[in-house]
Amino acid sequence: MALPLQLKYIISAIIFFAAGIAAIITEESLLLAIPFLFVLGGPLYKVVVHKTEWIFFILIALLPLSTEINITPSLGLDLPDEFLMILLTAVFVLKVSFSPSTLNAGFINHPLFLLLLLHLTWIVVSTIFSTDPALSLKFLLAKTWFIIPFVILPCYFLNTRKSLRLLPCLLVIPMGFVVVQALIRHAFFDFSFESVKEIYSPFFRNHVNFSGMLVCLMAVLFTTYKLTPHNNRYRKLLRIGLFIGFAGAVLAYSRGAWLALITGTIAYRLIQNKLIGYALIIATAITLAVGAWLLIDHTYLHFAHDYNSTIFHKDFNEHLEATVQFKDVSNAERFYRWIAGINMIAEKPFTGFGPNNFYNNYQSYTETPFKTWVSNNPEHSSVHNYFILTTIEQGIPGLVFFCILYFGMILFSQKLYHSLSDNFYRQIALTAGVILTMIGALIFMSDLIETDKIGSLFWLCLGVLIVISKQTKNVGGKIISPGEDQYAFQ
Repeated sequence: MALPLQLKYIISAIIFFAAGIAAIITEESLLLAIPFLFVLGGPLYKVVVHKTEWIFFILIALLPLSTEINITPSLGLDLPDEFLMILLTAVFVLKVSFSPSTLNAGFINHPLFLLLLLHLTWIVVSTIFSTDPALSLKFLLAKTWFIIPFVILPCYFLNTRKSLRLLPCLLVIPMGFVVVQALIRHAFFDFSFESVKEIYSPFFRNHVNFSGMLVCLMAVLFTTYKLTPHNNRYRKLLRIGLFIGFAGAVLAYSRGAWLALITGTIAYRLIQNKLIGYALIIATAITLAVGAWLLIDHTYLHFAHDYNSTIFHKDFNEHLEATVQFKDVSNAERFYRWIAGINMIAEKPFTGFGPNNFYNNYQSYTETPFKTWVSNNPEHSSVHNYFILTTIEQGIPGLVFFCILYFGMILFSQKLYHSLSDNFYRQIALTAGVILTMIGALIFMSDLIETDKIGSLFWLCLGVLIVISKQTKNVGGKIISPGEDQYAFQ
């Protein structure tokens, strides 16, 4: 039964004053949001439950604009996007619980989704044997609210050409705003290397996260440009956007992003020529060979740096020179943690130390010759190589399962590109493959899969690959689009 209008006013006034008094007493300004949540509760409920796709598309648009906020000294969230990820996960779970028919089997039996389940199953196993199960459980929960919004929900909300065309707009336009404002702010510092620490806040933690997401979305923008007819008035605007994006990537001074951009460009041609599988085999073989060579007879000890000469350089040319000479502090610290990581893998090779447990365990496995002046690690950052991190925390089987999923996604993008007859879907598949190879280059030097900026794109690529493969069918040896709106999320 609906409440009388006068009673609603009285209750609203009581909540408003109570929240204000509580905010003053506790000095917690967030309590002031309670009255607004009460007033908006009804409309918000209708949107969340009956227009869930709106929340999904809002989440996509907010990915480049969200910021990391520390709720408590030990708890940080990326807001508002991570809140929306949790909200969408909760809505999906509740809808499936009350209406199991909502869970369409179309994506569940997809080969990539089955590989994902295998990857998640081993995370559960490593969580059970974790050195700190509570931390690992938090990791598992966070993984869940990445996968449901970006892998499963696209099967419901990106099932038409219109929605797939909307997706790049929602990603690129907000990112374009961030790039332009960053370039303007950077200009006040004469585009100096030292100032990159400041200009990407509050949207990005640092220039690595910014440039990593930027180069990935440049691939999206390039595909949009290619699919836009020559006589379309927006084509020139897209070309300008590509130029601005390239300028933003160059002036971010991130070596990892530059490497990712080169990797993506090469992968573009490799996928087109059905060579990406061979490239993955060669890259894996080289990595394993170099790793084995460094470990045999402790060869890696010859690369120990001079503690006093390994510093952070404010000039970018000096920074690059120090990188080549192994005197750059960031890379020196990487070696310090990688060596600790290898020692940890030797200690627990099967189930690992458990997800989210690198920081609490790695210091006792480090080696003094590689120590740097930032080795106290006040930021609690990780090993700076996602493949090593996965092996440390989930054991060698965890690395194998992740690589099978990751390589499978790239190979599947190549398969779709060469089997689809519709150029629109072919270009989407190609773009997903290129982005995935870019992310591979990024996570070789960082741990960005667990961040909202790069992790969202990684899992969204998986969701999109599943979507376009389920929207097509084989006719006469060629795969064509049979229609749209295969799924319903009511």
